[in-house]
Amino acid sequence: MYQKRTYRQLVGTDRLSAFEVTVKETDLLIHAQKDLRQVAREIVLEQRRYLETYIEQHPDFVSTLQPWPAGGPAPALVADMVAASGTAAVGPMAAVAGAMAQQVATALLAHTDEVIVENGGDTFLHTRNDVQVGIFAGGSPLSLRFGLAIPAARQPLAVCTSSGTVGHSLSLGRADAVCVVSKSAALADAAATSFANRVQSAADIESAIEYGRQVPNIDGLVIVVDGQIGCWGTVELVPLAEKKVEF
Repeated sequence: MYQKRTYRQLVGTDRLSAFEVTVKETDLLIHAQKDLRQVAREIVLEQRRYLETYIEQHPDFVSTLQPWPAGGPAPALVADMVAASGTAAVGPMAAVAGAMAQQVATALLAHTDEVIVENGGDTFLHTRNDVQVGIFAGGSPLSLRFGLAIPAARQPLAVCTSSGTVGHSLSLGRADAVCVVSKSAALADAAATSFANRVQSAADIESAIEYGRQVPNIDGLVIVVDGQIGCWGTVELVPLAEKKVEF
């Protein structure tokens, strides 16, 4: 079931143009140096064709909750999902939103020097400025009260979030938000799902972080549940003024 992404009203920038692109389940908010919605739509259609064709050939790909075996020809989007699936120990569809965000952003860089693509809480950033990314945690009192400071020097970078209380994506846990930072958006998306599956209450924060520390190529993570927060890695938490994310 589609849920209107009202948190997008809390995202603001006076430097980059913002536009949305929606194709079936793919619902993107994009910031770029100019309005590229037609170009972005064509990129999304192309990437979805690759994915849908692969699923037609491998029907179990869309339903399995286990890592998908690597090997065999696959488009780049699917290959990213498969690699992330194996690393994070989840099904490949746990990586689809992040993988799509990065593929679209990378392709748009042929038309703009800076781009931010957000896909249902999974964001890929490539800008020249420092960025603050707010963490949306539904009804938690900590929701959008703080964010991650992302220096320009660390970009391109992905910030992906999974939740057991917000949105329609499958989660086996009850975390209000599990946010993962990585160079790979597919991995950040899959890892956020994997870590969120392990969180039923604040008592699970420490063990989930310890598990996350063992996953390669993860820069850092933040867990919000039951009004409490835990974090690890190269992450800088900053308060958000007026609950707005500034690019």
